[in-house]
Amino acid sequence: MKIAIIGYGKMGKEIEKLIDKSKDSISFKIKRSNKSDIKKINDTNTDVAIEFTTPDTAFDNIKILLEKGIPVVCGTTAWLDKLEEAKLLAINNGTALFYAPNYSLGVNLFFAMNKYMAKLMNKHDSYEIKIEEIHHTEKLDAPSGTAVKLADDLLLQIEQKSSWVSDKEASKEEIEIRSRRISGVPGTHIILYQSDIDELSLSHVAHSRAGFAQGALLASKFIVGKKGYYQMDDLLEF
Repeated sequence: MKIAIIGYGKMGKEIEKLIDKSKDSISFKIKRSNKSDIKKINDTNTDVAIEFTTPDTAFDNIKILLEKGIPVVCGTTAWLDKLEEAKLLAINNGTALFYAPNYSLGVNLFFAMNKYMAKLMNKHDSYEIKIEEIHHTEKLDAPSGTAVKLADDLLLQIEQKSSWVSDKEASKEEIEIRSRRISGVPGTHIILYQSDIDELSLSHVAHSRAGFAQGALLASKFIVGKKGYYQMDDLLEF
């Protein structure tokens, strides 16, 4: 499999380290210094592209690649106002888009646990809900895409909550997300249920970026030859 790495930062380099060179190869490594080379990618020199860039550039990269018929695995967050347009581009160009706010197997198990716990806690409105996320100082978006998904999944289950807010005091109908940036932290997410009597918590702590890179590579193998839009639930069959 010939893989184009779009965004040669920390995640791009982690993906490169984990590629099995006996089976796969890197067709392109796109970074700021050669960003125009993305236009050289086509379906004869590349089987799949893995995109980890910035919120400002992600959609333009995805659009270029999908219009060339290249399936795209995207892990960039905070561009989702264009997601529906990206899905249509994949369908209209006979290729596929795979998006996840987090590619770690552990985090996706954490998503499933969050949904189950929320179903249980929906019956107990004496508990207030908060989400805390902690990442490295280079992370550009806040709250993280993972925290947003956790909050959105909670809203589907907790009847008394109607929206979430970021880094400000929440009303009774809101879920508060607190974001912290600390050097060297790959990613930590904590869901807190707090009452006057006690506190319950559910958390995921990443020790390195390897889990994210491994999941992105699994997604890239999964998506080749497919058409349409896919998420981690499709890959892991939750």
